Amino acid sequence: MAAGQEPAEDLGLAVLMFISYRAMETQILDAVREAGFPITVAQARVAARINEDGSRLTELAEAAQMTKQNAGFIVGQLLDQGYVERVPDPRDARAKLIRITALGDRVRRLARDTELRVEAEWLEVLGESGAANLRTALETLRTVTDPYR
Repeated sequence: MAAGQEPAEDLGLAVLMFISYRAMETQILDAVREAGFPITVAQARVAARINEDGSRLTELAEAAQMTKQNAGFIVGQLLDQGYVERVPDPRDARAKLIRITALGDRVRRLARDTELRVEAEWLEVLGESGAANLRTALETLRTVTDPYR
């Protein structure tokens, strides 16, 4: 064990889940950047929360757990890079939706392909039964932890 690391049995479940999540996130961002799409972690986290039909800025801020001002700043960066666009909200003419562009969709597809590749690697480590048990446990936990469900 490396200096400063706690034994796995001393780590809480949330920390163990976070370690795996961060490993996935890092691999996805590395793949996206290597493909020539300069995107920050904050930009990726906001963009990942944009609904298929678009999202309002207030929805994105809430989902990303940040202020509306901070989300607006990040959306501005994404607009400047061409990953998203602002369009009228068909439900409310006064409101705007943030929507993924064709360029942003290319990045999303690359991110999803990388996610699937990493999941396949995890499946090799966990085995079919272990992966199925993990999925069942996480889906069960989601029923009491996901405010967007």
